[in-house]
Amino acid sequence: MSDESTVLYDAPGPRARRRNLITAIVFVAIVVAVIAYVITVLAGKGQFDADKWSPFTVAGTWYTWLLPGLWGTLKAAFVSIILALVVGTLLGIGRLSDHRWVRVVCGFIVEIFRAIPVLILMFFAYFLFAKYAVVPSSQLSFAAVVFGLTLYNGSVIAEILRAGIQAVPRGQSEAAQSIGLRKSQMMRMILLPQAVTAMLPALISQMVIALKDSALGYAFGYIEVVRSGIVSASYWGNYLPSLVVVAVIMIAINFCLTGLANYLERRLRSGRRKTNASDPDVAELETMENVPGFNKIG
Repeated sequence: MSDESTVLYDAPGPRARRRNLITAIVFVAIVVAVIAYVITVLAGKGQFDADKWSPFTVAGTWYTWLLPGLWGTLKAAFVSIILALVVGTLLGIGRLSDHRWVRVVCGFIVEIFRAIPVLILMFFAYFLFAKYAVVPSSQLSFAAVVFGLTLYNGSVIAEILRAGIQAVPRGQSEAAQSIGLRKSQMMRMILLPQAVTAMLPALISQMVIALKDSALGYAFGYIEVVRSGIVSASYWGNYLPSLVVVAVIMIAINFCLTGLANYLERRLRSGRRKTNASDPDVAELETMENVPGFNKIG
């Protein structure tokens, strides 16, 4: 392969580069024109007037609507993410079990709850919990939201975990078995740390989905930030500014989650290097991995 090409495609020539540049410029110009047109129309409708945005300078708007809604969103997302990680870990490891019946049961659960829309799961939980008084009426909406998010995201996380573990080079498992590690030790010390580090971006993406899907609780009265923003807008008559503020809040939370993911990934990588240096079993495993032809030993 020459220096003028990449793994995926040949490097463009002068004509192709010029054509790509023209296409990019035209596309950007169209996008800018559309944005300018939208802003002009909204400005003509008075959506950028100061009185539309002034309610957000009033503390009552935040204390009455936005902050309680934000707390509802964060509470439902946090609880459901923690539970989904537990459920997903159990189901993901279960799908890799040596016992066939465990694999079949876990696979059935994963496929069922991945296929059902989250809103249906929430409604099912809402009416089930209400009929049999499973939770207090004051917590009914919250329990329904958490139930739906936990089962759906737990099933997706199970597949992410299973794929992450299976993506670890087979030589790692062979090396662990060759030094006498049990499967539970191999999973805990060798496979899971590497899999979790590799699948952190996918896990964080799923957390973002759980955060956004908590807004589905609006359908049966759960108080979250989108519902609170709309209620605030109905009071002040400023729907667009309210939705913009809600969108900015959600974007800020997602940026924080991305930063947390990057921080955790760095910590996990550095922690794993320290563990490998101090743990004789893992150090021996890595030493054996570096032996030429080791992966061919069956």
